Amino acid sequence: MKAGAATDIGWLGVLRLGLVQMAIGAMVVLTTSTLNRVMVVELALPALLPGLLVALHYVVQVTRPRMGFGSDMGGRRTPWIVGGLAVLGLGAVGAAAATFWMASAPMAGIALAVGCFVLIGCGVSAAGTNLLVLLAKSVPEARRAPAATIVWMMMIFGLAFTAVMAGKLLDPFSPARMVAVMAGVCGLAFVVAVLALFGVEGRRPRAAEAAEAAPPPFRQALAQVWAEPEARRFTVFIFVSMLAFSAQDLILEPFAGSIFGWTPGQTTQLSGLQHGGVLAGMVMVAVAGAGLLGRRLRTLRGWAVGGCIASGLALLGLVAAGGAAAAGRSWPLAANVFVLGLANGAFSIAAIASMMRLAAEGRERREGVRIGLWGAAQALAFGLGGMLGAGASDLARWLLGSPVAAYTSVFAAEALLFVFAAVLAARIGGPAPAVTTDSSSRPVAQPPGHTRTEPAVALGQPR
Repeated sequence: MKAGAATDIGWLGVLRLGLVQMAIGAMVVLTTSTLNRVMVVELALPALLPGLLVALHYVVQVTRPRMGFGSDMGGRRTPWIVGGLAVLGLGAVGAAAATFWMASAPMAGIALAVGCFVLIGCGVSAAGTNLLVLLAKSVPEARRAPAATIVWMMMIFGLAFTAVMAGKLLDPFSPARMVAVMAGVCGLAFVVAVLALFGVEGRRPRAAEAAEAAPPPFRQALAQVWAEPEARRFTVFIFVSMLAFSAQDLILEPFAGSIFGWTPGQTTQLSGLQHGGVLAGMVMVAVAGAGLLGRRLRTLRGWAVGGCIASGLALLGLVAAGGAAAAGRSWPLAANVFVLGLANGAFSIAAIASMMRLAAEGRERREGVRIGLWGAAQALAFGLGGMLGAGASDLARWLLGSPVAAYTSVFAAEALLFVFAAVLAARIGGPAPAVTTDSSSRPVAQPPGHTRTEPAVALGQPR
Protein backbone atom coordinates (compact mmCIF):
# COMPACT_ATOMS: atom_id res chain seq x y z
CA MET A 1 0.00 0.00 0.00
CA LYS A 2 1.31 3.46 -0.85
CA ALA A 3 2.11 5.93 1.85
CA GLY A 4 -0.89 7.99 2.53
CA ALA A 5 -3.29 5.53 1.00
CA ALA A 6 -6.71 5.27 2.51
CA THR A 7 -7.42 2.20 4.62
CA ASP A 8 -10.76 0.69 5.59
CA ILE A 9 -11.30 0.48 9.37
CA GLY A 10 -14.83 -0.90 8.96
CA TRP A 11 -17.95 0.14 10.85
CA LEU A 12 -16.50 -0.94 14.21
CA GLY A 13 -13.57 1.39 13.62
CA VAL A 14 -15.94 4.23 12.76
CA LEU A 15 -17.78 3.65 16.04
CA ARG A 16 -14.48 3.69 17.93
CA LEU A 17 -13.52 7.03 16.41
CA GLY A 18 -17.03 8.22 17.21
CA LEU A 19 -16.27 7.48 20.87
CA VAL A 20 -13.22 9.74 20.63
CA GLN A 21 -15.37 12.52 19.16
CA MET A 22 -17.82 11.97 22.02
CA ALA A 23 -14.96 12.37 24.49
CA ILE A 24 -13.93 15.68 22.95
CA GLY A 25 -17.51 16.94 23.08
CA ALA A 26 -17.99 15.77 26.67
CA MET A 27 -14.95 17.75 27.81
CA VAL A 28 -16.02 20.88 25.94
CA VAL A 29 -19.75 21.00 26.73
CA LEU A 30 -19.43 21.73 30.45
CA THR A 31 -16.98 24.57 29.84
CA THR A 32 -19.26 26.29 27.32
CA SER A 33 -22.56 25.76 29.15
CA THR A 34 -22.32 24.94 32.87
CA LEU A 35 -19.44 27.31 33.65
CA ASN A 36 -21.28 30.00 31.69
CA ARG A 37 -24.31 29.69 33.96
CA VAL A 38 -22.24 29.55 37.16
CA MET A 39 -20.39 32.75 36.28
CA VAL A 40 -23.57 34.64 35.47
CA VAL A 41 -26.03 33.27 38.05
CA GLU A 42 -24.08 32.03 41.09
CA LEU A 43 -21.23 34.56 40.86
CA ALA A 44 -23.29 37.46 39.41
CA LEU A 45 -20.56 38.29 36.88
CA PRO A 46 -21.34 40.08 33.59
CA ALA A 47 -22.64 37.74 30.88
CA LEU A 48 -20.02 39.26 28.60
CA LEU A 49 -17.26 37.42 30.50
CA PRO A 50 -18.22 33.82 29.62
CA GLY A 51 -19.12 35.02 26.14
CA LEU A 52 -15.61 36.35 25.62
CA LEU A 53 -14.03 33.22 27.09
CA VAL A 54 -15.99 30.96 24.73
CA ALA A 55 -15.10 33.25 21.82
CA LEU A 56 -11.44 33.01 22.89
CA HIS A 57 -11.45 29.22 22.64
CA TYR A 58 -12.76 29.57 19.08
CA VAL A 59 -10.16 32.20 18.15
CA VAL A 60 -7.34 29.98 19.44
CA GLN A 61 -8.46 27.35 16.93
CA VAL A 62 -6.73 29.27 14.16
CA THR A 63 -3.89 26.95 15.24
CA ARG A 64 -5.68 23.99 13.64
CA PRO A 65 -3.64 24.12 10.38
CA ARG A 66 -0.41 24.04 12.42
CA MET A 67 -1.65 21.03 14.38
CA GLY A 68 -2.52 19.24 11.15
CA PHE A 69 0.86 20.15 9.64
CA GLY A 70 2.65 18.60 12.62
CA SER A 71 0.94 15.26 12.14
CA ASP A 72 1.42 15.45 8.34
CA MET A 73 5.16 15.68 8.85
CA GLY A 74 5.20 13.07 11.64
CA GLY A 75 3.05 10.63 9.69
CA ARG A 76 0.87 9.55 12.64
CA ARG A 77 -2.26 11.17 14.08
CA THR A 78 -2.80 9.20 17.31
CA PRO A 79 -0.11 10.96 19.40
CA TRP A 80 -1.59 14.34 18.48
CA ILE A 81 -5.09 13.20 19.39
CA VAL A 82 -4.03 11.80 22.76
CA GLY A 83 -1.90 14.86 23.52
CA GLY A 84 -4.72 17.18 22.50
CA LEU A 85 -7.17 15.34 24.74
CA ALA A 86 -4.77 15.67 27.68
CA VAL A 87 -4.37 19.43 27.10
CA LEU A 88 -8.13 19.83 26.65
CA GLY A 89 -8.88 17.97 29.88
CA LEU A 90 -6.29 20.00 31.80
CA GLY A 91 -7.80 23.22 30.46
CA ALA A 92 -11.36 22.16 31.30
CA VAL A 93 -10.54 21.19 34.90
CA GLY A 94 -8.47 24.36 35.28
CA ALA A 95 -11.38 26.45 33.97
CA ALA A 96 -13.66 24.95 36.63
CA ALA A 97 -11.07 25.73 39.32
CA ALA A 98 -10.71 29.26 37.94
CA THR A 99 -14.47 29.76 38.18
CA PHE A 100 -14.31 28.59 41.79
CA TRP A 101 -11.47 31.07 42.41
CA MET A 102 -13.43 33.99 40.93
CA ALA A 103 -15.70 34.02 44.01
CA SER A 104 -12.82 35.08 46.31
CA ALA A 105 -10.32 36.63 43.91
CA PRO A 106 -12.13 37.76 40.73
CA MET A 107 -9.16 39.15 38.80
CA ALA A 108 -6.88 36.20 39.56
CA GLY A 109 -9.67 33.76 38.71
CA ILE A 110 -10.38 35.53 35.41
CA ALA A 111 -6.69 35.52 34.50
CA LEU A 112 -6.49 31.77 35.17
CA ALA A 113 -9.70 31.21 33.16
CA VAL A 114 -8.20 33.04 30.16
CA GLY A 115 -5.18 30.72 30.21
CA CYS A 116 -7.36 27.65 30.62
CA PHE A 117 -9.63 28.56 27.70
CA VAL A 118 -6.50 29.00 25.58
CA LEU A 119 -5.56 25.43 26.56
CA ILE A 120 -9.08 24.26 25.69
CA GLY A 121 -8.82 25.82 22.24
CA CYS A 122 -5.36 24.27 21.67
CA GLY A 123 -6.55 20.86 22.86
CA VAL A 124 -9.62 20.89 20.62
CA SER A 125 -7.43 21.97 17.69
CA ALA A 126 -4.90 19.17 18.14
CA ALA A 127 -7.33 16.36 18.99
CA GLY A 128 -10.24 17.38 16.77
CA THR A 129 -8.25 18.14 13.64
CA ASN A 130 -6.18 14.97 13.72
CA LEU A 131 -9.13 12.75 14.65
CA LEU A 132 -10.88 13.96 11.53
CA VAL A 133 -7.82 13.41 9.38
CA LEU A 134 -7.54 9.87 10.78
CA LEU A 135 -11.20 9.23 10.00
CA ALA A 136 -10.71 10.74 6.56
CA LYS A 137 -7.81 8.43 5.76
CA SER A 138 -9.62 5.36 7.10
CA VAL A 139 -13.06 5.45 5.45
CA PRO A 140 -13.61 4.57 1.76
CA GLU A 141 -15.72 6.91 -0.31
CA ALA A 142 -18.76 4.63 -0.40
CA ARG A 143 -19.23 5.06 3.36
CA ARG A 144 -18.27 8.69 3.93
CA ALA A 145 -21.71 10.25 4.38
CA PRO A 146 -22.98 7.45 6.67
CA ALA A 147 -19.70 7.48 8.63
CA ALA A 148 -19.88 11.25 9.09
CA THR A 149 -23.46 10.95 10.30
CA ILE A 150 -22.59 8.20 12.79
CA VAL A 151 -19.69 10.16 14.26
CA TRP A 152 -21.69 13.38 14.53
CA MET A 153 -24.73 11.69 16.04
CA MET A 154 -22.49 9.99 18.59
CA MET A 155 -21.00 13.38 19.43
CA ILE A 156 -24.44 14.95 19.87
CA PHE A 157 -25.54 12.03 22.04
CA GLY A 158 -22.38 12.45 24.11
CA LEU A 159 -23.06 16.16 24.57
CA ALA A 160 -26.61 15.51 25.73
CA PHE A 161 -25.69 12.56 27.98
CA THR A 162 -22.83 14.45 29.62
CA ALA A 163 -24.99 17.50 30.25
CA VAL A 164 -27.78 15.43 31.83
CA MET A 165 -25.56 13.24 34.01
CA ALA A 166 -23.28 16.07 35.11
CA GLY A 167 -26.35 18.16 35.91
CA LYS A 168 -27.58 15.45 38.30
CA LEU A 169 -24.15 15.09 39.91
CA LEU A 170 -23.84 18.85 40.46
CA ASP A 171 -26.85 18.94 42.83
CA PRO A 172 -26.61 20.07 45.56
CA PHE A 173 -24.27 22.61 43.98
CA SER A 174 -20.98 23.68 45.50
CA PRO A 175 -17.81 25.00 43.83
CA ALA A 176 -15.80 22.02 45.07
CA ARG A 177 -18.39 19.60 43.66
CA MET A 178 -18.23 21.41 40.31
CA VAL A 179 -14.45 20.93 40.09
CA ALA A 180 -14.79 17.27 41.11
CA VAL A 181 -17.48 16.59 38.50
CA MET A 182 -15.42 18.29 35.79
CA ALA A 183 -12.35 16.25 36.75
CA GLY A 184 -14.38 13.03 36.74
CA VAL A 185 -15.93 13.74 33.33
CA CYS A 186 -12.58 14.66 31.76
CA GLY A 187 -10.76 11.69 33.31
CA LEU A 188 -13.40 9.20 32.16
CA ALA A 189 -13.58 10.74 28.68
CA PHE A 190 -9.78 10.57 28.33
CA VAL A 191 -9.63 6.90 29.31
CA VAL A 192 -12.48 5.97 26.94
CA ALA A 193 -10.84 7.85 24.06
CA VAL A 194 -7.41 6.28 24.59
CA LEU A 195 -8.91 2.78 24.72
CA ALA A 196 -10.98 3.49 21.59
CA LEU A 197 -7.89 4.68 19.70
CA PHE A 198 -5.73 1.68 20.60
CA GLY A 199 -4.60 -0.09 17.44
CA VAL A 200 -6.84 1.86 15.02
CA GLU A 201 -4.08 3.69 13.18
CA GLY A 202 -1.31 1.11 13.21
CA ARG A 203 2.34 1.85 12.57
CA ARG A 204 3.67 4.55 10.33
CA PRO A 205 4.77 3.04 6.99
CA ARG A 206 8.54 3.16 6.40
CA ALA A 207 7.93 4.69 3.00
CA ALA A 208 6.40 7.68 4.73
CA GLU A 209 9.49 8.17 6.90
CA ALA A 210 11.64 8.85 3.87
CA ALA A 211 9.00 10.66 1.84
CA GLU A 212 10.18 14.09 2.82
CA ALA A 213 13.66 14.25 4.33
CA ALA A 214 13.58 18.04 4.71
CA PRO A 215 10.03 19.10 5.75
CA PRO A 216 9.05 22.57 4.50
CA PRO A 217 8.35 25.42 6.93
CA PHE A 218 4.73 25.57 8.10
CA ARG A 219 4.09 28.88 6.33
CA GLN A 220 5.25 27.38 3.05
CA ALA A 221 2.99 24.33 3.50
CA LEU A 222 0.02 26.56 4.34
CA ALA A 223 0.71 28.77 1.31
CA GLN A 224 0.86 25.66 -0.88
CA VAL A 225 -2.56 24.55 0.32
CA TRP A 226 -4.06 28.05 0.01
CA ALA A 227 -2.77 28.20 -3.58
CA GLU A 228 -4.94 25.19 -4.46
CA PRO A 229 -8.19 26.56 -5.95
CA GLU A 230 -10.39 23.79 -4.54
CA ALA A 231 -9.03 24.13 -1.01
CA ARG A 232 -9.39 27.92 -1.13
CA ARG A 233 -12.97 27.81 -2.45
CA PHE A 234 -13.97 25.21 0.11
CA THR A 235 -12.49 27.32 2.92
CA VAL A 236 -14.62 30.30 1.89
CA PHE A 237 -17.69 28.06 1.58
CA ILE A 238 -17.18 26.65 5.08
CA PHE A 239 -16.78 30.12 6.59
CA VAL A 240 -19.83 31.63 4.86
CA SER A 241 -22.16 28.67 5.44
CA MET A 242 -21.16 28.20 9.09
CA LEU A 243 -21.46 31.93 9.73
CA ALA A 244 -25.05 31.80 8.49
CA PHE A 245 -25.63 28.55 10.41
CA SER A 246 -24.40 29.92 13.76
CA ALA A 247 -25.80 33.46 13.56
CA GLN A 248 -29.32 32.23 14.36
CA ASP A 249 -28.35 30.48 17.62
CA LEU A 250 -28.69 33.38 20.02
CA ILE A 251 -31.73 35.07 18.47
CA LEU A 252 -34.16 32.28 17.55
CA GLU A 253 -35.54 31.77 21.08
CA PRO A 254 -35.70 35.53 21.85
CA PHE A 255 -37.55 35.98 18.52
CA ALA A 256 -40.18 33.40 19.47
CA GLY A 257 -40.51 34.88 22.94
CA SER A 258 -40.70 38.59 22.14
CA ILE A 259 -42.61 38.43 18.85
CA PHE A 260 -44.93 35.45 19.43
CA GLY A 261 -45.14 35.65 23.21
CA TRP A 262 -43.90 32.11 23.80
CA THR A 263 -42.87 31.12 27.32
CA PRO A 264 -39.28 30.07 28.19
CA GLY A 265 -40.40 26.46 28.27
CA GLN A 266 -41.98 26.75 24.84
CA THR A 267 -38.91 28.40 23.30
CA THR A 268 -36.67 25.71 24.80
CA GLN A 269 -38.87 23.08 23.17
CA LEU A 270 -38.62 25.03 19.91
CA SER A 271 -34.82 24.87 20.12
CA GLY A 272 -35.05 21.13 20.76
CA LEU A 273 -37.31 20.78 17.72
CA GLN A 274 -34.69 22.53 15.61
CA HIS A 275 -31.97 20.16 16.84
CA GLY A 276 -34.27 17.23 16.08
CA GLY A 277 -34.57 18.56 12.54
CA VAL A 278 -30.78 18.76 12.27
CA LEU A 279 -30.47 15.09 13.26
CA ALA A 280 -33.19 14.12 10.78
CA GLY A 281 -31.37 16.00 8.02
CA MET A 282 -28.13 14.20 8.82
CA VAL A 283 -29.83 10.82 8.73
CA MET A 284 -31.54 11.72 5.44
CA VAL A 285 -28.21 12.45 3.75
CA ALA A 286 -26.67 9.28 5.20
CA VAL A 287 -29.56 7.19 3.83
CA ALA A 288 -29.22 8.91 0.46
CA GLY A 289 -25.47 8.31 0.48
CA ALA A 290 -26.09 4.60 1.01
CA GLY A 291 -28.10 4.60 -2.23
CA LEU A 292 -31.46 3.87 -0.57
CA LEU A 293 -33.17 6.89 -2.17
CA GLY A 294 -31.99 6.29 -5.73
CA ARG A 295 -28.85 7.26 -7.65
CA ARG A 296 -29.99 10.81 -8.39
CA LEU A 297 -30.05 11.63 -4.68
CA ARG A 298 -26.53 10.39 -3.92
CA THR A 299 -24.40 13.39 -4.91
CA LEU A 300 -22.80 15.28 -2.04
CA ARG A 301 -22.60 18.54 -3.95
CA GLY A 302 -26.32 18.41 -4.68
CA TRP A 303 -27.13 17.96 -0.99
CA ALA A 304 -24.78 20.80 -0.01
CA VAL A 305 -26.30 23.18 -2.55
CA GLY A 306 -29.87 22.07 -1.86
CA GLY A 307 -29.38 22.23 1.91
CA CYS A 308 -28.05 25.80 1.71
CA ILE A 309 -30.93 26.91 -0.55
CA ALA A 310 -33.50 25.21 1.69
CA SER A 311 -31.92 26.86 4.75
CA GLY A 312 -32.22 30.25 3.07
CA LEU A 313 -35.88 29.61 2.21
CA ALA A 314 -36.61 28.51 5.79
CA LEU A 315 -35.04 31.73 7.08
CA LEU A 316 -37.19 33.73 4.67
CA GLY A 317 -40.09 31.82 6.21
CA LEU A 318 -39.06 33.31 9.58
CA VAL A 319 -39.06 36.75 7.94
CA ALA A 320 -42.61 36.07 6.79
CA ALA A 321 -43.44 34.81 10.31
CA GLY A 322 -42.44 38.17 11.75
CA GLY A 323 -44.65 39.97 9.25
CA ALA A 324 -47.56 37.66 10.04
CA ALA A 325 -47.16 38.27 13.77
CA ALA A 326 -47.07 42.03 13.23
CA ALA A 327 -50.30 41.79 11.23
CA GLY A 328 -51.99 39.61 13.84
CA ARG A 329 -52.00 36.49 11.67
CA SER A 330 -50.93 32.98 12.72
CA TRP A 331 -47.84 31.22 11.41
CA PRO A 332 -46.66 27.57 11.70
CA LEU A 333 -43.51 28.63 13.54
CA ALA A 334 -42.68 25.16 14.92
CA ALA A 335 -42.90 23.55 11.47
CA ASN A 336 -40.83 26.39 9.99
CA VAL A 337 -38.07 25.89 12.57
CA PHE A 338 -38.07 22.10 12.09
CA VAL A 339 -37.59 22.58 8.33
CA LEU A 340 -34.74 25.00 9.07
CA GLY A 341 -33.06 22.33 11.22
CA LEU A 342 -33.67 19.67 8.55
CA ALA A 343 -31.99 21.82 5.90
CA ASN A 344 -29.12 22.73 8.23
CA GLY A 345 -28.45 19.07 9.01
CA ALA A 346 -28.52 18.09 5.34
CA PHE A 347 -26.05 20.70 4.16
CA SER A 348 -23.70 20.28 7.13
CA ILE A 349 -23.28 16.51 6.72
CA ALA A 350 -22.88 16.92 2.96
CA ALA A 351 -20.17 19.51 3.65
CA ILE A 352 -18.40 17.17 6.11
CA ALA A 353 -18.47 14.27 3.67
CA SER A 354 -17.19 16.62 0.96
CA MET A 355 -14.26 17.47 3.23
CA MET A 356 -13.47 13.76 3.23
CA ARG A 357 -13.34 13.72 -0.55
CA LEU A 358 -11.33 16.94 -0.91
CA ALA A 359 -8.78 16.33 1.85
CA ALA A 360 -6.28 14.64 -0.48
CA GLU A 361 -7.07 16.64 -3.62
CA GLY A 362 -3.72 18.30 -4.26
CA ARG A 363 -0.19 18.05 -2.92
CA GLU A 364 0.26 14.89 -0.86
CA ARG A 365 1.07 14.92 2.87
CA ARG A 366 -0.98 18.07 3.32
CA GLU A 367 -4.24 16.45 4.49
CA GLY A 368 -3.81 17.76 8.03
CA VAL A 369 -3.14 21.29 6.83
CA ARG A 370 -6.27 21.23 4.67
CA ILE A 371 -8.48 19.86 7.43
CA GLY A 372 -6.95 22.33 9.86
CA LEU A 373 -7.61 25.23 7.49
CA TRP A 374 -11.25 24.24 7.12
CA GLY A 375 -11.60 23.63 10.86
CA ALA A 376 -10.14 27.08 11.58
CA ALA A 377 -12.63 28.67 9.17
CA GLN A 378 -15.49 26.84 10.90
CA ALA A 379 -14.30 27.84 14.39
CA LEU A 380 -13.96 31.52 13.44
CA ALA A 381 -17.42 31.43 11.86
CA PHE A 382 -18.92 29.94 15.03
CA GLY A 383 -17.14 32.50 17.20
CA LEU A 384 -18.31 35.41 15.07
CA GLY A 385 -21.76 34.10 14.19
CA GLY A 386 -23.38 34.23 17.60
CA MET A 387 -21.97 37.65 18.46
CA LEU A 388 -22.78 39.15 15.06
CA GLY A 389 -26.32 37.73 15.05
CA ALA A 390 -27.14 39.11 18.50
CA GLY A 391 -25.29 42.38 17.89
CA ALA A 392 -26.94 42.93 14.52
CA SER A 393 -30.41 42.41 15.99
CA ASP A 394 -29.68 44.98 18.72
CA LEU A 395 -28.34 47.45 16.17
CA ALA A 396 -31.29 46.91 13.84
CA ARG A 397 -33.73 47.45 16.74
CA TRP A 398 -31.99 50.73 17.60
CA LEU A 399 -31.99 51.91 13.96
CA LEU A 400 -35.45 50.66 12.98
CA GLY A 401 -37.23 51.02 16.31
CA SER A 402 -39.13 47.76 15.83
CA PRO A 403 -38.36 44.32 17.34
CA VAL A 404 -40.02 42.59 14.37
CA ALA A 405 -37.95 44.54 11.86
CA ALA A 406 -34.79 43.90 13.90
CA TYR A 407 -35.15 40.13 13.97
CA THR A 408 -36.41 39.74 10.41
CA SER A 409 -33.60 41.87 9.00
CA VAL A 410 -31.05 39.52 10.58
CA PHE A 411 -32.89 36.43 9.29
CA ALA A 412 -32.97 37.98 5.81
CA ALA A 413 -29.22 38.66 5.95
CA GLU A 414 -28.61 35.04 6.98
CA ALA A 415 -30.77 33.85 4.07
CA LEU A 416 -28.58 35.86 1.67
CA LEU A 417 -25.47 34.28 3.20
CA PHE A 418 -26.93 30.81 2.59
CA VAL A 419 -27.67 31.70 -1.04
CA PHE A 420 -24.06 32.86 -1.42
CA ALA A 421 -22.90 29.61 0.20
CA ALA A 422 -25.02 27.62 -2.27
CA VAL A 423 -23.33 29.42 -5.17
CA LEU A 424 -19.93 28.61 -3.68
CA ALA A 425 -20.90 24.96 -3.12
CA ALA A 426 -22.01 24.64 -6.75
CA ARG A 427 -18.51 25.65 -7.90
CA ILE A 428 -16.67 23.11 -5.74
CA GLY A 429 -15.45 19.83 -7.13
CA GLY A 430 -16.35 20.14 -10.80
CA PRO A 431 -18.89 17.48 -11.82
CA ALA A 432 -20.75 16.41 -8.69
CA PRO A 433 -19.37 13.03 -7.59
CA ALA A 434 -21.64 10.29 -6.28
CA VAL A 435 -20.90 9.00 -2.80
CA THR A 436 -19.79 5.65 -4.22
CA THR A 437 -17.40 7.02 -6.85
CA ASP A 438 -13.87 5.70 -6.60
CA SER A 439 -12.01 8.98 -6.28
CA SER A 440 -8.68 7.31 -6.98
CA SER A 441 -9.74 7.09 -10.62
CA ARG A 442 -10.25 10.83 -11.04
CA PRO A 443 -7.40 12.81 -12.61
CA VAL A 444 -6.24 15.61 -10.32
CA ALA A 445 -4.00 18.50 -11.27
CA GLN A 446 -0.77 18.44 -9.28
CA PRO A 447 1.95 21.00 -8.70
CA PRO A 448 4.97 20.44 -10.93
CA GLY A 449 7.26 17.75 -9.62
CA HIS A 450 4.67 16.18 -7.30
CA THR A 451 2.57 13.07 -7.62
CA ARG A 452 -0.66 12.12 -5.91
CA THR A 453 -1.21 8.94 -3.93
CA GLU A 454 -4.55 7.30 -3.25
CA PRO A 455 -7.11 9.66 -1.69
CA ALA A 456 -7.49 10.47 1.98
CA VAL A 457 -10.52 12.01 3.69
CA ALA A 458 -11.67 14.42 6.62
CA LEU A 459 -14.19 16.24 9.06
CA GLY A 460 -15.06 19.07 11.68
CA GLN A 461 -15.49 19.78 15.51
CA PRO A 462 -17.95 20.01 18.37
CA ARG A 463 -19.63 23.33 18.72
